[in-house]
Amino acid sequence: MRPPVLDPLFAPVSTLPGIGPKIAKLLSGLVGSQPDRDATVADLLFHIPHSLIDRRHRPGIAYSENGDIVTLDVTIGRHAAPPRHSKAPYKITAFDETGQISFVFFHPRRDWLEKNYPEGERRVVSGKVEWFHDKPQMVHPDYSLAPEEAEQMPPIEPVYPLTAGVAAKTLQKAMKAATGKVPHLPEWLDEAYLQKNGWPGFTEALRVLHAPEERQDLDPHSAYMERLAYDELLASQLALAMVRKHMRTLGGVSRAPEGRLQTAVIGSLPFRLTGSQVQAIKEINDDLAEPVRMLRLLQGDVGSGKTVVALATLAQVIETGAQGALMAPTEILARQHFSSMAPLCEKAGIRLALMTGKDSQKERRLRQEQLDRGEIDLVVGTHALFQGNVTFKDLGMVVVDEQHRFGVHQRLALSAKGQGVDVLVMTATPIPRTLVLTGFGDMDVSRLTDKPAGRKPIKTVSVSLDRLDEIIGRVGAAVSEGQKVYWVCPLVEESEKTDLAAVEDRHRVLEHFLNQRVSLVHGRMTADEKDAAMADFKSGKTKILVATTVIEVGVDVPDATIIVIEHAERFGLAQLHQLRGRVGRGDKASSCVLLYKGPLGETAGARLNIMRETNDGFLIAEEDLKLRGGGEILGTRQSGTPGFRIARADEHADLMEVARDDARLILEMDPELENTRGQALRALLYLFGRDAAIRLLRAG
Repeated sequence: MRPPVLDPLFAPVSTLPGIGPKIAKLLSGLVGSQPDRDATVADLLFHIPHSLIDRRHRPGIAYSENGDIVTLDVTIGRHAAPPRHSKAPYKITAFDETGQISFVFFHPRRDWLEKNYPEGERRVVSGKVEWFHDKPQMVHPDYSLAPEEAEQMPPIEPVYPLTAGVAAKTLQKAMKAATGKVPHLPEWLDEAYLQKNGWPGFTEALRVLHAPEERQDLDPHSAYMERLAYDELLASQLALAMVRKHMRTLGGVSRAPEGRLQTAVIGSLPFRLTGSQVQAIKEINDDLAEPVRMLRLLQGDVGSGKTVVALATLAQVIETGAQGALMAPTEILARQHFSSMAPLCEKAGIRLALMTGKDSQKERRLRQEQLDRGEIDLVVGTHALFQGNVTFKDLGMVVVDEQHRFGVHQRLALSAKGQGVDVLVMTATPIPRTLVLTGFGDMDVSRLTDKPAGRKPIKTVSVSLDRLDEIIGRVGAAVSEGQKVYWVCPLVEESEKTDLAAVEDRHRVLEHFLNQRVSLVHGRMTADEKDAAMADFKSGKTKILVATTVIEVGVDVPDATIIVIEHAERFGLAQLHQLRGRVGRGDKASSCVLLYKGPLGETAGARLNIMRETNDGFLIAEEDLKLRGGGEILGTRQSGTPGFRIARADEHADLMEVARDDARLILEMDPELENTRGQALRALLYLFGRDAAIRLLRAG
């Protein structure tokens, strides 16, 4: 049960003054933590201002800089109303001892202006000054008050991220009311740690952030921001630790066979394992031998050989008589895993099967019977297949490819399909250490850091789109020498708002210029159409594949040696790196051409520089974190990092480490969160929407 003390914070925002149903809906889109319900008062309070306006700045008209927000004490001059039906603005002149200014209004009500800006009288006016043809003007000032009312204007005003339809004043008024509703909450942080950092209480920190007195109050490292960031990180780490503990208590099975099958799989490989592959296999074998359930993340850059590690460790489990499953995010990937594993499984004597959405009812039924009788050792399929009613005779280990499409709840559901199921999660998205803690605090991590022998680094160049014809010519020359080329575009069809070369258009241009058939793959095609286009490219019927980013994850054509990425400035670093990893998979030298439309902004320029300088995915991920800040790391939430509202991965990394250790210690001392601090921590988990973890406690 949610502690009753939190009830005022879980009231809907529509209970606040000035928030009707329409504004409440807009606010839910802006601050809501769950799409299907109204935002709460707590959601609103965790919407922190990003800067502030200082209305105390009173430089005088002549000394007001362009773009500054200033407060002026002026005498109102004449009103110049536009002629009727004219689109021209309404202008009011005003002056002080230093100079003259125009106040500009579009579509105003004249009676309102005459009342608020009376000719010949003094007014205190505040807003943004812009210099236009060497003359200052203020469009739609924020305030116009008589001198005796001037103290009604807040000296410091917080500035919030807004959404269309919600006025800044409406939000400020609601925030003021929301801050007044914060009840007295028990302290959930360790007293000594609070004092050591000089942090305020939770309520005071919230109050100051919504009514800051100085710019420094909103700095990520101010005592107020750090206090709330730590609260949020602790809630997240505590929830992850509780899930992990719950997984562990479900009991595991010790699997430590002789390793006959594993040796057979490794022995049938056409190459030698890299040092980090050997190390990862050892770490996973050690986990499997323990009587607790494994939950391990295998991180490896594109093409570092994760599938081999997965198959070798699945062999270990299969040797004990249990079954294994490998889940991929897309059908293309599932088929690819199946075809790369089939020859190895055949040599080692592992019975392998593929299950996809294309199977007929009859095939599905047959596979299901074979699984139930234990006649299949290892099944490969998409995530969707395993969430339904597929059952096993004895499921021992599940390998999940590309974790970020797969959440904690699905992991728990999957583990329920067998006795003490061990879980290995693979990702090719290199995740910086800070973020491993954020999203995967509940996992041990193995990293594949070396590339398989014989792989050559990919040469990367960036070229302006002005030189498109030259690049097409070079692609033509490469193809006539027998090379294969990917050409990636960011959009599916021309949209009026953007000047992007649409995929279909680019496809037509390349076919026309190069006078040959070109394959095309994009998200609006059916699965069969995509498969056919990929098959033509793989077999060499076509030498060029034009595609949207659907080829980003896991498509494997080892003899493709060139990738052209059009409008590279529109992609994030991690995505560029993933796309580049489609080439350089064989032993031939490969190259990546980043086509950009100038002029480049600072961040886009920095991204392309990093891509030219390094092929190291982990280094790229760290740089990506610095460039993006802690927002949507690695693209659209794709790393599975919980979206933090206050904490920022780039600024608060050190707090993340402390929160993880704190969470572990809390659960060692008070596993059921029953003592005084434990009860307070339950309130913290509810407050930050991590209450699903509380259900895992026997008491809760």
